[in-house]
Amino acid sequence: MNWFFLQVTNPATSVADSLKNVMANNTPAEHSMNVMQLLMNGGPLMIPLGLLLVIAVFFFFERLIAIRKASNIDPNFMNIIRDNIFSNNISAARSMAKNTPNPVARMIDKGLQRIGKPIDAIEKSMENVGKLEIYKMERNLPVLSLVYGIAPMFGFLGTIFGMLQLFYNINTSGEFTPANIAGGIYTKMITSASGLIIGLLAYVGYNFLNAQIDKTVNKMESASAEFIDILQEPTR
Repeated sequence: MNWFFLQVTNPATSVADSLKNVMANNTPAEHSMNVMQLLMNGGPLMIPLGLLLVIAVFFFFERLIAIRKASNIDPNFMNIIRDNIFSNNISAARSMAKNTPNPVARMIDKGLQRIGKPIDAIEKSMENVGKLEIYKMERNLPVLSLVYGIAPMFGFLGTIFGMLQLFYNINTSGEFTPANIAGGIYTKMITSASGLIIGLLAYVGYNFLNAQIDKTVNKMESASAEFIDILQEPTR
């Protein structure tokens, strides 16, 4: 009896094994993607795209460090300035403002220099200093704007050149197969994808830095208004 069941089950097992072998043989081989090889297939326009990426990364971190340094303001700064003004110790207030390396301190120092003059003149002087400080923070930001503007154009230009080269090769060689066409289009679209990615990164970085500058500008405006209130408070 055992021998009979062995004879019945063995053919089924062999059929299942055969089906597994057939399916394994018919399964397409997986292709691994080498990123560096993929980028090299993009053509010579990948070189300027790479340079644009390096420029965008460099100026993003350069501006980020400068803006964060400018926005690093001691919360007790204005309280100390107020105490020195109320105690009529203007020299100590100016010394503290000069030794504090941020835009708010430079604005307050300009206001301290103008104490005794009309409030309008003090506000105008501080406003001029504030404009200069904002310009310093925004310096080199147009580079990021330029990168996110021209990087996608370089990418599309590389794709167009690649397509022209592809159709020229088809015309001269007469080889018109779906594999050749798909392969050519696939490699030439790399420049478009790279240009769009670089442009997107530069755009996000540009807007992020602008948001950080706006936060610092708000701190400067708040400190300026508080300083004017301090000057007017003794006369109320």
